[in-house]
Amino acid sequence: MSHKAGFVSIIGKPNVGKSTLMNALVGEKLSIITPKAQTTRHRILGIVNEESYQIVFSDTPGIIKPRYGLQDSMMSSVKGALTDADLILFVTDINEQHDEEDVLEKIINTTIPMIVLINKIDNATQEQVDEKSAYWQEKLNPKHIFAISALHQYNLDGIMSIVLDYLPEHAPFYDKEDLTDRSQRFFISEIIREKIFFNYKKEIPYSTEVIITTFKEEQSKNGPMVRITAEIVVERDSQKNILIGTGGAMLKKVGMEARKDIEKFLDQKVFLETFVKVIPDWRSKKNYLKSFGYEN
Repeated sequence: MSHKAGFVSIIGKPNVGKSTLMNALVGEKLSIITPKAQTTRHRILGIVNEESYQIVFSDTPGIIKPRYGLQDSMMSSVKGALTDADLILFVTDINEQHDEEDVLEKIINTTIPMIVLINKIDNATQEQVDEKSAYWQEKLNPKHIFAISALHQYNLDGIMSIVLDYLPEHAPFYDKEDLTDRSQRFFISEIIREKIFFNYKKEIPYSTEVIITTFKEEQSKNGPMVRITAEIVVERDSQKNILIGTGGAMLKKVGMEARKDIEKFLDQKVFLETFVKVIPDWRSKKNYLKSFGYEN
């Protein structure tokens, strides 16, 4: 029996719904989702396995003009996702008012087959959908255009079967049991980062990195549990103070919310400790970016 396998990259500006789409297609929450732009910093793979195929989706950071080292790294992971893809899913928000030139620059001359997904059509009129479809048809001449709502999983069924049409016959690239190429530690740090994005404003979420320093399974008197220590890195003392909050209240809130989600994720009791550490300007320092897992 023949087997198909290939890479499908989800590309677009920040906040158009790429992570929501990937989680919906994979059927698992792999990418963290917050209302803030640039939540996704890494290229995260979500793998869909069936007997006769394996689809490797890449969720990628939203395309921006980089202003510092971390954003350079985010954009080079987009570049990687564009080089090895068999198919590009270009996600655009139907309400997008800004120009998408920076995204177009990256994809306009690609020879990789492309499907345009016009997302967030929940409150759109048919007229709006037709108008956007005509615009993208002329601009990119994609293989297909779908109007979807990733959040409400509207019109996603058709996408999977078309994706399969563009995948080559190939043996699986990953173990058929795998859902992703990322470790548990990675997802745990992302869960904590998600809570920071929800609980703080302005620069704080963007200046923060989360490092898991301890991950130990141990026996407690109530049965097995996982002891996790996380270091939250910020760039300035003033940010550290905001992050911790009066009497440690804010950090406690973040820890509590994260612990609940981590317990769900690991399906196990968790003891979570968090510490805040200041590393001035880590987002612009190559050695720190590298040690935090950002490639350039």
